[in-house]
Amino acid sequence: MQTSDPLAVQVRGLRKRYGSARAGFKDAVAGLDLDVSRGEIVAVLGPNGAGKTTTVEVLEGFRDRDDGEVRVLGEDPRLAGRAWRARIGVVMQDSRDMNELTVLEKVRATAASYPDPRDPAEVIASVGLAEKARARTRGLSGGQRRRLDVALGIVGRPELLFLDEPTTGFDPQARRSFWDLVTSLRDDGTTILLTTHYLDEAAQLADRVVVVRDGVVVATGTPETLGGPEARTPVVAWDDGGVRRTERTDRPTAIVARLIATAGPDGEVPGLSITRPTLEDVYLSLIGEHPADHTPTAEARTDDDSVEVA
Repeated sequence: MQTSDPLAVQVRGLRKRYGSARAGFKDAVAGLDLDVSRGEIVAVLGPNGAGKTTTVEVLEGFRDRDDGEVRVLGEDPRLAGRAWRARIGVVMQDSRDMNELTVLEKVRATAASYPDPRDPAEVIASVGLAEKARARTRGLSGGQRRRLDVALGIVGRPELLFLDEPTTGFDPQARRSFWDLVTSLRDDGTTILLTTHYLDEAAQLADRVVVVRDGVVVATGTPETLGGPEARTPVVAWDDGGVRRTERTDRPTAIVARLIATAGPDGEVPGLSITRPTLEDVYLSLIGEHPADHTPTAEARTDDDSVEVA
């Protein structure tokens, strides 16, 4: 049942810790805040151990929390009932139950659990498994199993869909087809929370990207604005007597002109390049890793238009 609340997900101060008093406790999620608007695709990024999976499991109602406020489709997941669960779809990292059923039988069985499911045959076709509809699931390849997981997650026509590493095992063509499917679901009004290790997938699909590190959100923004304007400052790089030098600057043309003016008689600047940091570069800097292509061997500055490469 749709509500007038503009937020599909609202999280404040979420905490989840593991361990014991004797061995010590460790915060998997350490006070995380998160909002997801209805009709939005949000990609949650972060290194292994950042707290992404624990957070999503709390939102899905599969794991309890130690502290914080959580509202998903207007309800607290740990108190919500069957009617609420019918409004969400979950694509887990792997599911291998009922392996003796065919693909069509398995999707039909799942569809029967929902009040207004999509047509199972149409769903199977949408994930590229039409030719495997009569095949037993135990005989599917890893990529085909992944597509079946997606079909099971969307057959119930969910208002909110959780996608946990959905394209693991997909070939490039299948990934592109899946991206089209996800976009069409969003266009039909489905809210989607996506966790992925593929930065190109986040850039392609997400309206907004959330970066999680050490159990908290460290940055949020569109794929184009994540990290703020300075994070996308162009990088000028060149070779100087066997040393690779770099400068970050909003005025790359001025730096190139200076380099040409001080170059040899032929005016050539060895190894000259100008690059703008990608989403991957920004992401790596936010989680405390240096993008390999932009890590300097010598730092350089100008007086007023560049900063040290971080």
